[in-house]
Amino acid sequence: MKRLKRLIISVSCLVLSCHVFAAEKPVIGLITKTDTNPFFVKMKEGAQMKADELGLKLQTYAGQFDGDTKSQQQAIENLVASDAKGILITPSDPAAIAPYVEMARSAGVLVIALDTPITKADATFATDNFKAGELIGEWAKARMGAKASQAKIALLDLNKSHISVDVARDQGFLKGFGIDVKNPKKIGDENDPRIVGNEVTQGSVDGGRKAIETLLQKNTGINLVYTINEPAAEGAYETLDAFGADNVLIVSVDGGCAGVENVKKGIIGATAMQFPLRMASMGVEAINEYIKTGKKPQNTKGLDFLNTGVELITDKPVAGVPSKSSAEGLKMCW
Repeated sequence: MKRLKRLIISVSCLVLSCHVFAAEKPVIGLITKTDTNPFFVKMKEGAQMKADELGLKLQTYAGQFDGDTKSQQQAIENLVASDAKGILITPSDPAAIAPYVEMARSAGVLVIALDTPITKADATFATDNFKAGELIGEWAKARMGAKASQAKIALLDLNKSHISVDVARDQGFLKGFGIDVKNPKKIGDENDPRIVGNEVTQGSVDGGRKAIETLLQKNTGINLVYTINEPAAEGAYETLDAFGADNVLIVSVDGGCAGVENVKKGIIGATAMQFPLRMASMGVEAINEYIKTGKKPQNTKGLDFLNTGVELITDKPVAGVPSKSSAEGLKMCW
């Protein structure tokens, strides 16, 4: 009798082997621009924690450098070949990635863009970058008070491609400061005399140094500097400090721990914090829902993406603009 039972169990395992394989964890993918930027490191952390919690197998890929589109394209192909059920991606070049996203979707893969939209993606989970810019603009205007009408503004943007994140932050800042932005989807078409000019930084410390140097040659009276991110803000500060330009107000966007430390030190007056861990975690949850029910994520009401939140961080709060201190920011930063 015992032999018969063992034989039945053995035969059953052979017959049901397909079910054993079917029970393997569903594969999902995360593709970031790089794997060294703290923003993407935190994003990977959030995706991994949520994938582990939900019983999903996360495969991660990253470009070798910011702008490495070929690696991202190859990663999508690899994930489709691995029968991934969903892909999260921060695109280096949304237009170049779009055909690969379309290919993945045609294979039944849910594709979610993180931080930067892709026209062919099923959804985008991102910071409201226009709101982030608007918050630091409103803060700067209130902080300057009557002097805001005499501001000399340097705008330190990302690059000449003017991707959506770059445009939204720049235009949001100007709107928050009370400047007519003309076309809110275009950088540099404003004619307000308070604007000294726009320069690109590539989002780097060195880029921030060079950009503000160029603008100081146009006007040595710059007293307000908007920066696309906190590394650019750090570079701008170094040049201004060396130049002896005291009392220049610098504002930025990101919420990295180094940036929040610079708020604490008074280098950056205020920054708008975004939440990459939350962004990736929500994306994984959406893929899991899609796997279970076939339901795709829906945009936040009134927006064309799912808003993952933004907080103003400053140690010099102003009336009418909600904010948190650098001490609070250091508990949330990445």
